[in-house]
Amino acid sequence: MSEESTLREEICRVGASLYARGYVHATAGNISVRLDDGFLISPTDACLGTLDPARLARLDAQGQQTGGDRASKTLALHRHIYAADAAARCVIHTHSTHLVALTLQGVWSNDDIVPPITPYYVMKVGHVPLIPYRRPGDAAVGELVAQRIAAARSAGAALRAVMLDRLGPNVWHESPAAASAVLEELEETAKLWLLGGRSATPLTPAQIDELRQAFGARW
Repeated sequence: MSEESTLREEICRVGASLYARGYVHATAGNISVRLDDGFLISPTDACLGTLDPARLARLDAQGQQTGGDRASKTLALHRHIYAADAAARCVIHTHSTHLVALTLQGVWSNDDIVPPITPYYVMKVGHVPLIPYRRPGDAAVGELVAQRIAAARSAGAALRAVMLDRLGPNVWHESPAAASAVLEELEETAKLWLLGGRSATPLTPAQIDELRQAFGARW
């Protein structure tokens, strides 16, 4: 099986897993991967629980569609993330319930939507800034996200996720499975934060520094 065929299958497997466990619903959300000569992305208005590997949208390096069903309108945002982070090979966007609810109630801060309340959040996710609300598909969002990625890199704290106000998270990593793991940890941390009445005490700077020293946490 070719690398592209393997990635097509992996996109569909991850999409079905996220749908089955309630991380996505209806036709909300999308998954893309970066290829050596272009991109694959879930089609517009597709249910991530029932994706067909053969019908994923295929685009060239310039973003022009060359195959599959019509590409999701969020491709432009995904391409901004890929351009801003050379290590990113997969981007996942969902409308995860607790994360969207958090933006409706008010995030911890615009630079960190939830505090560092668990070691695995610090280790596996890191800082997650809030991106101000824009309508779905607004081209301005890509620039805002790219600016956040660049600012974090300058500060020595590379991002793996951002939160779109009232819409949901965008997460990225080296593979669909790795990106999915970041998404799940982020959503579960938001759930814990809300269930605890938004009052849990964050880890101390010393505790976070210990995670940096022991596990290379990027906080």
